[in-house]
Amino acid sequence: MPFLPLLFVLLGLFTLTAQASEPPPALAARAWLLIDHGTGQVLAAQNPGQKVEPASLTKIMTSYLVHAALRDGKLRRDQVVPVSEKAWKAIGSRMFIEPNRPVTVDELLHGMVIQSGNDASIALAEAVAGSEEAFAGMMNAEARRLGMTNTNYVNATGLPDPAHMTTVDDLARLTRALIRDFPADYPLNAVKEYTYNKIKQPNRNRLLWLDKAIDGVKTGHTTAAGYCLVGSKNDGVRRLIAVVVGTASDQARVQETLALLHYGYRAFDAVKLYSKDQALTQLKLYKSTRATVGAGFAEDFVISLPPGAATSGRLKVAVTSRQPLIAPVKQGENIATLRLTLDEKPFGEYPLVALTDAPVAGILGRAWDSLKLYFQ
Repeated sequence: MPFLPLLFVLLGLFTLTAQASEPPPALAARAWLLIDHGTGQVLAAQNPGQKVEPASLTKIMTSYLVHAALRDGKLRRDQVVPVSEKAWKAIGSRMFIEPNRPVTVDELLHGMVIQSGNDASIALAEAVAGSEEAFAGMMNAEARRLGMTNTNYVNATGLPDPAHMTTVDDLARLTRALIRDFPADYPLNAVKEYTYNKIKQPNRNRLLWLDKAIDGVKTGHTTAAGYCLVGSKNDGVRRLIAVVVGTASDQARVQETLALLHYGYRAFDAVKLYSKDQALTQLKLYKSTRATVGAGFAEDFVISLPPGAATSGRLKVAVTSRQPLIAPVKQGENIATLRLTLDEKPFGEYPLVALTDAPVAGILGRAWDSLKLYFQ
């Protein structure tokens, strides 16, 4: 499709929410949320800010922190982890680790992600932080960093505790971060079964058998939380994430999550607005060897829109930037914002990055630009 013209006007801040002509399905669930992974758009929601028990959806954060520890060199995949009595005697779902049987970080990751092992989660938490209690502190710090403002963790497993709470909005934010920050590790969530200690267990996410484009993410269940599921589907053009909590059965969470994902792909078109490294605008620079620097997206910018919205003139775009823009500017640095309106209403805003480096000018160039800025 042709690229849309740029309108350089200032718009206010707003919530990213897309409106479809087709209403979302009525789900038999306590709360649910559907987002576009690439843009963070909310496509449909019910009670997104309601406090709920995450149950084993907690393990999404546990795996996030373990992946971070591996990335940062604090753990190795082949590292043998001692099995504490607390991990060994964990109640609920288990991978059946034993104190006298060596187990590696990689095995524990498989046991936690695929088998939802509470014993594996505790052992990994102790390997990262020394204790599960200290690890819970790390979980809460990471939640705050990710903007999960309504989440509080008490443990690494999701076992019930009155203070262990989250929202579907926060769970979607966390899942998006997991997929974005650990693309090489995320495929573990699509593995259908795992055998440890001669015990084969299937992945509890039955969506993996129903749609080959669904590649995760996690199930959860306690009596109070009900049956919960975070599902993610990538059809090769875009990825959608559905969070459904508080259904009455395993079958219900599968059906409702599948219905929500199907709705997203049916009710919203995937529209490529801009290509990777395409300069939406050239921004004036000060104190640099370059006069301007291009602002754009580091990846193709694909957005979910109601059918026909991109070609009917209903969608308007605008670019604003911080001014004055002063060198040095690094490639990939956020330097501007793309803001969209649909039918004259705020629709979404997205950061634009510098497409090239803009180094600092020499002393004379800096002095001249300082003089210009002074008189401006």
